[in-house]
Amino acid sequence: MKTMTSVMISATLVLLGALQAQSMEMDDTTTKTGDMATSQSMQHGGMKMETDDMMKQNDMNMQGNTMKRTQAMIPSDTELRNRLTPLQYKVTRKNGTEPPFNNPYWDNHEPGIYVDIISGAPLFSSIDKYESGTGWPSFTRPLNPDEIVEKQDRGLFSVRTEIRSKQADAHLGHVFPDGPAPTGLRYCMNSAALRFIPKVDLVKEGYAEYATLFK
Repeated sequence: MKTMTSVMISATLVLLGALQAQSMEMDDTTTKTGDMATSQSMQHGGMKMETDDMMKQNDMNMQGNTMKRTQAMIPSDTELRNRLTPLQYKVTRKNGTEPPFNNPYWDNHEPGIYVDIISGAPLFSSIDKYESGTGWPSFTRPLNPDEIVEKQDRGLFSVRTEIRSKQADAHLGHVFPDGPAPTGLRYCMNSAALRFIPKVDLVKEGYAEYATLFK
């Protein structure tokens, strides 16, 4: 009896040992599977972050390209000397003034817009142009107020308000408080600082959004 009891106890211990070993192997397998899943999740998350970063970078590049397309490239002073006439350079870069009644636009009555001779930025419209009797092209208001800058001018023993183009920092002329309604202002500009784009050429010249002004 004692012998049989010992054998049964030994068999039971062996069986328990086998079950414990099997349980440990299953735990190891579960742990490894979990580690692999975590690793794959981290790799996937890393790939997603890289993809998101690439998309953000592409968006920034596209925005940068758009900015480059819309912002004018201002030539160097040497290039301007070669491209502009002596009078155009004197007016825009040396704050000069052209002779009255002896310039291209003082009596121009054709419909269209006037742009910066250097940057091409739209500045004035023929709709706001009027005969001031001064011999220079005069307007009651700018076409794009954001494209001009006002500065105090203390030359000629008086204080005047100078008008310069924002993008090219070109001298355009002056504004005076003696204009007609509705603004009461006279933007007295130099033809040498402007380029006229006729209504019929607005689309061709890249100013299609202003063509509707003359319909």
